[in-house]
Amino acid sequence: MTTEPASPAPSVPERPGLVTTYRRLWPYLWPHGRLDLQRRVFLAFGLLLVAKLATMAMPFTFKWVTDALVAAIGGQAEAVPSGLFAAPMLLIGLYGLSRILMSALTQVRDGLFAKVAMHAVRRLALQTFEHMHRLSLRFHLERKTGGLTRVLERGRNGIEELSRLMVLTLVPTIVEFVLVLGVLAYEFDWLYSAVVFAMVAAYLGFTYKATEWRIAIRRRMNNSDTDANTKAVDSLLNYETVKYFGAEARETARYDESMAKYEKASTQTYVSLAVLNAGQAVIFTIGMTAVMWLAARDIMAGRTTIGGFVLANTMLVQLSMPLNFMGMIYREIKQALIDIDDMFRILHRNPEIADRPGAKPLAAGQAVVRFEDVHFAYHPERPILRGVSFSVPSGKTVAIVGPSGAGKSTLSRLLFRFYEPQSGRITIDGQDIAAVQQDSLRAAIGMVPQDTVLFNDTIGYNIRYGRWEASETEMREAARLAQIDRFIEGLPEGYDTPVGERGLKLSGGEKQRVAIARTILKGPPILVLDEATSALDSFTEREIQDALDRVAQGRTTLVIAHRLSTVVNADEILVLDRGVIVERGDHDGLLDQGGVYAAMWNRQREADAAREALKRAEDREEAVEAKTPPVPEPVPAE
Repeated sequence: MTTEPASPAPSVPERPGLVTTYRRLWPYLWPHGRLDLQRRVFLAFGLLLVAKLATMAMPFTFKWVTDALVAAIGGQAEAVPSGLFAAPMLLIGLYGLSRILMSALTQVRDGLFAKVAMHAVRRLALQTFEHMHRLSLRFHLERKTGGLTRVLERGRNGIEELSRLMVLTLVPTIVEFVLVLGVLAYEFDWLYSAVVFAMVAAYLGFTYKATEWRIAIRRRMNNSDTDANTKAVDSLLNYETVKYFGAEARETARYDESMAKYEKASTQTYVSLAVLNAGQAVIFTIGMTAVMWLAARDIMAGRTTIGGFVLANTMLVQLSMPLNFMGMIYREIKQALIDIDDMFRILHRNPEIADRPGAKPLAAGQAVVRFEDVHFAYHPERPILRGVSFSVPSGKTVAIVGPSGAGKSTLSRLLFRFYEPQSGRITIDGQDIAAVQQDSLRAAIGMVPQDTVLFNDTIGYNIRYGRWEASETEMREAARLAQIDRFIEGLPEGYDTPVGERGLKLSGGEKQRVAIARTILKGPPILVLDEATSALDSFTEREIQDALDRVAQGRTTLVIAHRLSTVVNADEILVLDRGVIVERGDHDGLLDQGGVYAAMWNRQREADAAREALKRAEDREEAVEAKTPPVPEPVPAE
């Protein structure tokens, strides 16, 4: 049974709604299995309620202070309670105490919940990062690394915002709103609560409409930001190429084009925010004016005191902040949903290559590799391999040669199960690799690629990447076998020497030796050399080839080569052309056939001879110039 890797990628689901997204987020927001974090949540909610009760006490202290002061100057003394509530200075102290209590409890609550919020961020970011590694090679070839890291960064920030907004802002705001409505209805009458409720409903309705309008603007801004960041990363990673072609101005123009779009979208975002804030201010002011009018009317009618007027005013002023947060909450939640939407789309994208149910680990004993009538195409209209069959016996070396585009590197990608063939199968010791666990398959294969990319860490880290649990002695022995130990020990920092971004601080030969040492340390029974020396000069190539020959001894080795001089000692050479094996045999036998391999060999010999002749001519010219004395400059006549 085979898959269809050449078919289009699965369709990306539509953007989910608010309820759907919250349902997906809930497993991350609620700390399942962490009793310590759950206790923090309950304690934070308890502190929330106490803090809101302290918040509700502050307007009453204003009311009592006002009425006490009015009584003190001979006003409505009959409206003021006796005892403590008749002492203005003590009431002012009570106000300060309630305010301190509210602030302290709020900060303690935020501190308690911080660990819960960051735990949710960590869980989702880790799961997304892990899932990105599970996705197929096709997915990563179609996406740019800078764009993926940006998605991860914005999604991580979005989760942090959502977890904090829901618990630290949304719930407290709802609690305070309910308390304000209850206090107004109890202290005055239902008309006050009705006015405030209508004002809040209009406020939230306007906020919803305006925010929906801003969402499209925000999306354009995010897209332009991602595009600009991707171009910047791509350009900086290819710094040397930009310099080779003098393309600084072109790269700057490309980046500026994306930044111009970002500038336009960002400006529209700020303008729309100003419109939103202005509308919210107008609605709130109308509601507050209506409540003040009702309170003034009741004072003149003798139904309340001046302290009651202050109470109503203070209640609304206090409500303005959480109400403003309600608008901010909705805006930020919607914006955070946009930011994490791409993250969820990645999380819900199924890997193209997945272990079958009940897949068992690969048992690589003799490590015999066989390709049996393998057909493969990246796209249906362009077949790459057409019925390829061959075997690599245990401990032998088989080389694959052929022109560019013949499908040589595709063989290694199929062997690693980055893709699966449309038909045919690949076996190791008779086990179909499509039916075994991917981890065990890749653990049995070592790869030395043409373009070695190292991690931006130390030389020791990159060598030990082959087998992380290896000892220091084993790591140094691998470096010795790869003939790079003397070079490393001659460095001031030795194995702790940083290699730079993508290993750019090392030469091509040094990077290849690090890759060889890494593979030696891994110790796999199967070795794949994918044009491992084609990018090196002739002298370095011979040195690297000697190291590779030692690594390949006793291992089942598949060599994918461009330069035929590197495979003359292979046990069998396969000539691949347009996805079909057209010739096979050893080096001498293929030359005797006088076919494709012989023609390729003769062309490379002629090209090598021409390069050598050119180099000798250049060396002679340099020698002549070194021996010829400089011609003195003529002295001008006086």
